[in-house]
Amino acid sequence: MGKPPVYCALPAAAYRLYWLLFSLAAAAAPLVGIAMFENLTGRLTGIFNRLSSKGRLTDKDIDQALAEVRRSLLEADVNFRVARDFIAAVKERAQGGEILESLSPGQQVVKIVHEELTALLSGGGSHTLTLSSQPVSPLLLVGLQGSGKTTTAAKLAVELRKQGHRTLLIAADLRRPAAIQQLETLGRQLDIPVYAEDPQQSDAVKVSRAGLARARELGVNWAIIDTGGRLQIDDELMQELERVKQAAQPHETLLVADAMTGQDAVNTAEGFHGRIGLTGLIMSKMDGDARGGAALSITRVTGVPIKYVGVGERPDGLEPFHPDRLASRILAMGDVLTLIERAQEAVDEKQAKEMERKLRQASFDMNDLLEQLQSMQKLGGVGQIMEMLPGLGGRMGGGKLPLEDLDESRVQRLRAIIGSMTPEERRRPEIINGSRRRRISRGSGTTPQDINMLMKQYKQTQKLVKQMSRSRNPADLFKLFR
Repeated sequence: MGKPPVYCALPAAAYRLYWLLFSLAAAAAPLVGIAMFENLTGRLTGIFNRLSSKGRLTDKDIDQALAEVRRSLLEADVNFRVARDFIAAVKERAQGGEILESLSPGQQVVKIVHEELTALLSGGGSHTLTLSSQPVSPLLLVGLQGSGKTTTAAKLAVELRKQGHRTLLIAADLRRPAAIQQLETLGRQLDIPVYAEDPQQSDAVKVSRAGLARARELGVNWAIIDTGGRLQIDDELMQELERVKQAAQPHETLLVADAMTGQDAVNTAEGFHGRIGLTGLIMSKMDGDARGGAALSITRVTGVPIKYVGVGERPDGLEPFHPDRLASRILAMGDVLTLIERAQEAVDEKQAKEMERKLRQASFDMNDLLEQLQSMQKLGGVGQIMEMLPGLGGRMGGGKLPLEDLDESRVQRLRAIIGSMTPEERRRPEIINGSRRRRISRGSGTTPQDINMLMKQYKQTQKLVKQMSRSRNPADLFKLFR
C-alpha cells in the first residue's frame, strides 16, 4: 500500500523498537497467524494495487473498483445499508475532482477510503472513559451470556490500572455461580479487589448497591459491575437490568459484544441500547478469524461508540479503540503507533538496544531466536505483530509470505525445541547432526521433522537479518517484505 506512514517521525527510542519489531517479523514470517479482517484486507489491497498501477483513472475505473469494494464489505458481513452509504460517500468524493498533486489518482482513492473508514468507525461520541464528578464512578457491563463479560471486566480493571486508576470488581451475575468464582479467581490473580455475596441470600440490585458502598469505603476510582448474561428479548431479565441500572446510576454503561457473531452483535447492541441506554461498546474476540463486519457496522447502526477491543485471552488483552488506527490496519497500512506503545510496555529498553546491536552485526543465534519468540508472546503473538506492520497485513494470507502451520502452538513447539538444546548447540546450530536432532526431539516432545523446520527457519531468518543489518532506514526494511 505504500511506505510506513510513521517511521520518519519516530524518536530514537521508538525507532529502535520499530527496527526490533521488523526483526521480530523476520523471525516470524513462516509462522504468521490469521487475524480478523484478513480476507477483507487482502481483497481491498488487491483492488487498490490495481488502481495505483494506473496513471489516470476514469469514472468507469472508479465505479468498477468501488463495486468490488462493496462486494468485499458485504462478504465481510458489513451491514448492507452501511456498505451502501459508505460506497456512496467515497464515490462522491472520488468523482468530485478531489485530487492532490503529490499523490497519484489511485493513491488518492486509497486516501479517501481511509478517511471514510475512519469516519465510519468514529461516530457515536467519545471513545474514551471519563471519570464522573463523584468519588466513585460506577461502570455497568452488560451483554449476552458467553460474550466474555466476566473476563472483560478483569481486563478492563487491568487497563484502568495502567492509567493510574484503582478499581473494584462487583460480582452481580448471581444466576451463574461460576461467574462469581471466576471473577474472584481473576481478582486474586491480578490483585484487584472483588465484592461478592452469597447468590442464595441476595440479588443483583442488592449486590450492586452494597458493592458501590464498599467501593466508596475503599476509595477506588471505578466500580465495575459484572451483570449476568441475558437476551435483549427476555423481558424479565431486561427488567432486572433496568432495576440494577436504576440502583447503581452508572456513569458508563458498556455492552460487551462478541465480534465473532457478526450482525447478531449489531442486533444485540440495538436491543440493549433501546432498552437501557448504552454509553459505549467493547468488542470482544477481535483477535479471532471472524469476518469483522460487526465492528465496521455497529457504531453507524446504533450510534454508540466503541471504547475498547479485546485482542487476546491474556489479562492485558484489551486495547483502547482508535478508529484511525483500525482503518489503517484494514487497509494494510499497519498500526505502528499501537505496536510501539505495546512494545514500550513489554520490551525492556536495554534489551532492545542489545538486540539491535546483535542484529546489526548479524550475530544472530538460537538464543536470540528464542528471545524473539518470547518477545512476540509478550506483544500478543505473531499474527498481531504482522498485522500492525505496514504492508504486511494484506499479505498474510495471499501467498506473499511463506506460510506453514498458522497457529501459535507452532511458536510453543519452537520454544520447547530450543529449550532442549545445549548452550553450545544454541550458539552454533550448524553442529546439530542426526543424533543430536533425535536427542532434542525426545527432550522437547517433538519430531525430527520439527527440528528440520526450525533449522530451515533459522537459516532463512539469518539470511534476512544479514540483509537488514545493511540498512538504517525502516523504509528499506519494509522493502524486504514486498
